[in-house]
Amino acid sequence: MPQQDPLVSTQWLADHLTAPDVRIIDASWHLPTDNRDAAAEYQAAHIPGAVFFDIDEIADLESPLPHMLPHPVKFSARMRKLGLGDGGRFIVYDSSGLFSAPRVWWMMRAMGHDDVAVLDGGLPKWIAEGRPVEDLPPPPRERHFTVRYHSALVSDLNDVRRALETGSKQVIDARPAARFRGEEPEPRPGVRAGHMPGAKSLPWRGLLDAGGALLPAESLRRKFEETGVDLAKPVVTTCGSGVSAAVLALALARLGQPGVPVYDGSWAEWGSRDDLPLATGPA
Repeated sequence: MPQQDPLVSTQWLADHLTAPDVRIIDASWHLPTDNRDAAAEYQAAHIPGAVFFDIDEIADLESPLPHMLPHPVKFSARMRKLGLGDGGRFIVYDSSGLFSAPRVWWMMRAMGHDDVAVLDGGLPKWIAEGRPVEDLPPPPRERHFTVRYHSALVSDLNDVRRALETGSKQVIDARPAARFRGEEPEPRPGVRAGHMPGAKSLPWRGLLDAGGALLPAESLRRKFEETGVDLAKPVVTTCGSGVSAAVLALALARLGQPGVPVYDGSWAEWGSRDDLPLATGPA
């Protein structure tokens, strides 16, 4: 696996499925409005050897915001129980193709584990190619996981507010365009419709092909440039709750920018605060 490439192909994973250092992670997660149970789907069928990473539980459960990054001690404990330890190559996938897996890719790197990649096309591509799945979790084998928190990959509300006020970073919103413009309600109650004044809109689905895999690098570059993003200047990504923002961060890593931070609270935080400015309509 190339060290700098944040993606691996289904063929690469098939070739390395039983490699002793490879650990496979099912990071499937769905929006509350999707009425899907990611854990139950994992139990029914997953890539052989995969463990299930629960984005809503491996989180700061004291926060009123959804699936915020947990304390490093909790993260380390959960990784140890999942058998995800130091020295492993982590391959993350999801059941949508490419949606929530980048969130876990970002979390791993924020916690100091850089040898992690996303399976391009995810479980749908794997199954479409006739590759094996199983319905039993791997036998538990705890491994030590060392956290080295990488704060530069994590943005909070103050970081984003400062970026918007000073223009020090470009803020890119991954939500669907209608939600960005305030024409559709947010899926979470109590969250206003609209966007941060000064943010740019680049819906995450536009970075994928029809099969749910990431577009080629040149197509990705064109998408960002068409949005008005200067790829030579710093960027922070945001979305509804910090999940699809990581798709943008993954795409930027594919373009040679691996250090792009994600606004963890995202619109779930900003949109629930009446004291913060809001804009509607196009960017």
